[in-house]
Amino acid sequence: MSKAERTKQFIIEKTAPIFNAKGYAGTSMYDLTEATGLTKGSIYGNFENKDDVALAAFDHNYSLIVEYLRKQIELCPNMVDRLLVYPKTYRHFLELPILKAGCPILNTSTEADDTHPLLRKKAIAALGFWKMAIEKSITTGIERNEIKASTDATAFSFLLMALIEGAVMQAKVTGSSEVLHVTMDYLERMINDLRT
Repeated sequence: MSKAERTKQFIIEKTAPIFNAKGYAGTSMYDLTEATGLTKGSIYGNFENKDDVALAAFDHNYSLIVEYLRKQIELCPNMVDRLLVYPKTYRHFLELPILKAGCPILNTSTEADDTHPLLRKKAIAALGFWKMAIEKSITTGIERNEIKASTDATAFSFLLMALIEGAVMQAKVTGSSEVLHVTMDYLERMINDLRT
């Protein structure tokens, strides 16, 4: 990795938590220079503008979650157990350092849906990838006779994602994990009911 690439990665890693916590509009150039210890000129020497930094920060935040979940999922050979990774992870979301500032998909979707087309596009792609991963686990589970053949993979993926993101939003705003425990208990029962 070249010095320029290392500097760019450093800027992304230092600013990503700020963008996730404060959002695009709430993150100032002062925040970026404070977090990195670099001047505005140094940051813009590596990125075209604030949008460019924000998009890279979203990718970074999202990749941390994807990688964390992927490692947990790969430990489970059974597709039902793979789906159970989601409630297991999000039950403790307030305690996970990578999710300290909240889910980047939820945070970005809420802020950018009407205000920032490029970030909105990133959030839509992330939701699409997540939905596709859940559907693939379900269809593979059906093929392996691990999941009931009557399971609607698309409907189930929408419900799983809505339950998780709704619980995360409530937990984040209240600072209470009660909604996470109640919702993830319910989601675990839903997933276990898929078993053949």
